[in-house]
Amino acid sequence: MNRSERFSPAGEGSPFWNRSLRREIQYLLDVLTLVAAFCVAYSFRFDFHIPDAYLEWALIQLPGVVLLQYTAILVTGINRFVWRYIGLNEVRSFLHAAFYSAMPLVLLRLGLPDSLEHWRVPLSVILMDTLLAFGGILGLRVLRRSLYERYERRQRWTQPEADSVQRVLLAGAGRAGVSVMREVAGRGDTGLDVVGFVDDDPAKLGSVIHGARVLGTTAQIPEVAARHSIQRVVITLAAVNAETIRRIVGICERSGLPVQIIPGLYEILQERVSISRFRDVEIEDLLGREPVQLDEEIVKRFLTGKTVMVTGAGGSIGAELCRQIARYAPRAMLLLERSEPALFEIHTEVARRSPSLRMLPLVGDTGDPHRCRRLLEAHRPDVVLHAAAHKHVPMMEENPTEAMRNNVLATRTIADTAGQLGVEAFVLVSTDKAVRPTSMMGASKRLAELVVQDRQVRHPGTRYVAVRFGNVLGSAGSVVPIFREQIRRGGPVTVTHPEATRYFMTIPEAAALVLEAGALARGGEIMVLDMGRPVSILQLAKDMITLSGFKPFEDVPIQFTGLRPGEKLYEQLELEGEELDGTRHPKIFVGRVAAYPGGDLDEALSRLRELIERADVEGIRSLLDTLIPEARLGGVVAELPTDPGRELLH
Repeated sequence: MNRSERFSPAGEGSPFWNRSLRREIQYLLDVLTLVAAFCVAYSFRFDFHIPDAYLEWALIQLPGVVLLQYTAILVTGINRFVWRYIGLNEVRSFLHAAFYSAMPLVLLRLGLPDSLEHWRVPLSVILMDTLLAFGGILGLRVLRRSLYERYERRQRWTQPEADSVQRVLLAGAGRAGVSVMREVAGRGDTGLDVVGFVDDDPAKLGSVIHGARVLGTTAQIPEVAARHSIQRVVITLAAVNAETIRRIVGICERSGLPVQIIPGLYEILQERVSISRFRDVEIEDLLGREPVQLDEEIVKRFLTGKTVMVTGAGGSIGAELCRQIARYAPRAMLLLERSEPALFEIHTEVARRSPSLRMLPLVGDTGDPHRCRRLLEAHRPDVVLHAAAHKHVPMMEENPTEAMRNNVLATRTIADTAGQLGVEAFVLVSTDKAVRPTSMMGASKRLAELVVQDRQVRHPGTRYVAVRFGNVLGSAGSVVPIFREQIRRGGPVTVTHPEATRYFMTIPEAAALVLEAGALARGGEIMVLDMGRPVSILQLAKDMITLSGFKPFEDVPIQFTGLRPGEKLYEQLELEGEELDGTRHPKIFVGRVAAYPGGDLDEALSRLRELIERADVEGIRSLLDTLIPEARLGGVVAELPTDPGRELLH
């Protein structure tokens, strides 16, 4: 047995100091405290000179009072609290136990006849005993926690690896900062020594929180860091805008200080990470998006106990849908994906997290009508979430027939099958590029929206809805991983146009809003997600270079390449003339698309199929001009203010 095991307050390493024995000692200490409190209360009542008659009565009353008080401890669950983690949240239980034990004694004192006077505890003794008894058992636990935390702090500095303990400054002394301080103080394995806080609230300057002082404002980080030998800054602001994070990051970068941030609420709930599991500041933190608040109840009604099919289950959005659906305990989940490696990966991940969930990996193509019908007939899903699609604009410009085949005809195939078999709800994952499309990909998704709306008329028993949103950060082929790889190689980082903007949303946020939009839909709508403010792609590139520890234009050049065929300078989320109505969720709006004006949409789709089979790209473009009058396929590329091939040097 080593020294740390022998003297550890927790004693987990000692065969003698086992959990059962610790519990027995804790029970004994509680009883002794209750007995001592009663004796002291009687002594106070009579100024430490208890008359013989009252002393005899006290000995008669003692077992009953202690039994009553300990029963209150058991009823309120105080005995189950872990002593070394006691906190303010548990104080309420001590107050309840004190009340439950004192009231019967008061009633007996007032209600018993004089013949049972020896059972009547004096009111002053009841009051003093209650305060001393429950204050004492609470004090025992507070003392235990204090000793444990003191031991852990001492161990960090006496162990050989103490040199690796970092001196940390917390930026933000609000609720999140206090939670971080409390958790770090209560653990000995974080390798952190929180020196203090900085906060921009003048009222907090100089105050002390869990033993750590608020040492200055965020603007004073360099001076505070130099004065206290700070090695790392952690941003502990729960609700903070992107500009504040960018400002703090800039201050730390200029001072040569590493900077990290606490996980967001969504990360803590979804990934079950600790608030003290700090991470590097990511580009998502600089977008200024407010956290999404979901209506959990409406999503539960939509998914719980249902059989749910996700198409494109191996893609970025499809995979995240699978992760989130598993949380709502569906009866079964069907993962349809034509890429076997992608399907294997998401199936393995979700199965590991939710081993009790019935989940079927289905290899197949939504464009195969026979395969789709067999699968839907065999498993009878209640909800179909159609995320399978080709989505890369430049690639679909090179492969326009595949864009139409997969995004339009395959959508019609599975939407028709769902309606014919009485699926409860069909949700199409759409895109902002469907608005006034300038690309084949955007036109294909716009046409898919019209298909879904048309199927609402043909199959009114199924609720059809399309959910439209912009780019998702971190998805395969999106700008963020491309920029990250370019920065890793030393640049240049390629930006299409200095004025290009895009809407961005995180993958978990997009998937969560798709689920709630599907739950809210009545049928035939296009749900438009509030994407916040559009983001400058140039600013995004600058921020990513800065977060990587480099200076934009100096360490890593930025090169403008010009808009590619089909790309827009900026995106829209709704068409002019579309009516957008609010829903019960502040980030979800409803836009009802007018019915297809050209008559029978299926006749046009049959014509589209013929053109696809003949690989007649010009014919497809001509047909799309008819089907989608607002489209501007092969749109004009904006001119650059500088030579597209030149690198911007300053």
